[in-house]
Amino acid sequence: MRGFLASSIGVTCAAALALPLTLPTASHAAPSPTREAVPGSTQSLPLESSPGSTSTRAAGAPQEQGLARRDVRPFSLVGVVWDDPDAHLDGHVQVRTRTTDTTRWSTWQDVETHNDDAPDLDTPERAAGSLRGSTAPLWVGDSDGVEVRVKSDEPERAAQPSPLPKGLRLELVDPGEEPPQGSRAEGANAGVIPALDKKQTEDELIEARGGKPAAAESRPFIGPRPRIITRKGWGANEKLRERKLGYTKTVKAAFVHHSASGNNYRCSQAPSVIRSIYRYHVKSSGWRDIGYNFLVDKCGNIYEGRAGGVAKPVMGAHTLGFNTNSTGIAVLGTYGSSNPPSAAVRAIARLTAWKLGLYGANPRGSTYLKSGGGNLYRKGKNVRLKVISGHRDGFATECPGRRLYNKLGSARSSSAHLQGR
Repeated sequence: MRGFLASSIGVTCAAALALPLTLPTASHAAPSPTREAVPGSTQSLPLESSPGSTSTRAAGAPQEQGLARRDVRPFSLVGVVWDDPDAHLDGHVQVRTRTTDTTRWSTWQDVETHNDDAPDLDTPERAAGSLRGSTAPLWVGDSDGVEVRVKSDEPERAAQPSPLPKGLRLELVDPGEEPPQGSRAEGANAGVIPALDKKQTEDELIEARGGKPAAAESRPFIGPRPRIITRKGWGANEKLRERKLGYTKTVKAAFVHHSASGNNYRCSQAPSVIRSIYRYHVKSSGWRDIGYNFLVDKCGNIYEGRAGGVAKPVMGAHTLGFNTNSTGIAVLGTYGSSNPPSAAVRAIARLTAWKLGLYGANPRGSTYLKSGGGNLYRKGKNVRLKVISGHRDGFATECPGRRLYNKLGSARSSSAHLQGR
């Protein structure tokens, strides 16, 4: 990398940026001895059978579990988990919450039950035995009261409804306060990888490949590096995650997601939302780290996700079956019936133009990825996918929401243009 990196963004950011010239092919490192000693908290409450929901009810009636209204410690994000990561919650989950220090209760809010972001089969992360099934998380803001109800779907013809998964628990996540960033002067640049213009980005890539920019006969197809808020910038406590860092060989495709956590957040709250999702993925779902490689808020800010280096091919847990040789980008929000902000779509284009450009991938093109197993493609099948795909292209899911999915064509064109194609 160019020498100015260490002086302009510091050792931490330089390490995060290091290009994948010689990468480990397997996970490594020792677990942290103090995983529990972290800011924030998670309340895990077992759900209870609702009155009349036992097998004595009329045939075909839905099974129900939940919790009556109750006071709890402060939290900002909710989700439901269960014991078996391969079991599905075929039903509906709804929550009501009370704003902290008020008597105001929200209306019933739906929680997305089909949460198809997950580590691939036959990977060390999945084999660790700590994984649980989970809904998508829902951001509700500062709250200190909760009520929840879970109902299995009515059967079409069967005498009994689909059983609810065993071990249902309500997870209430407090993201904790942002850690101090040092002095005011230092705080303006702490935890941020600054943007580069296109020539600086091209020169950096040429040098990383062992060439000399001044003598380069042709420039690489890569977009200017965007500004990226690092894990330090959004307040990730590194004692929470496992120390293992998993890598794949390259990045051939980017999968776009929505977090399905709702749109009721301010951009100034995005770091808190990300810290909550991080804690939910690790402590509630049993993953080694947050699942996404990058996150984007509705103002177009880009955030580093899973640890390991923003320029490296870090193995994520975002698209079951296609986490190998891909990167996952989640837009914070829910975009089935709401339009994604233009700033977020532009951020996807800027990020993919740079990240895919590091590995020579054309955002307008297609590529082949081998399926690790999922509900659309059998394990081992070589699947032709767009270089910028939606989650639903690799797995049968609503993600990234119809409205965001419909914007991916625009993102592909913009990304390719930024690369100079």
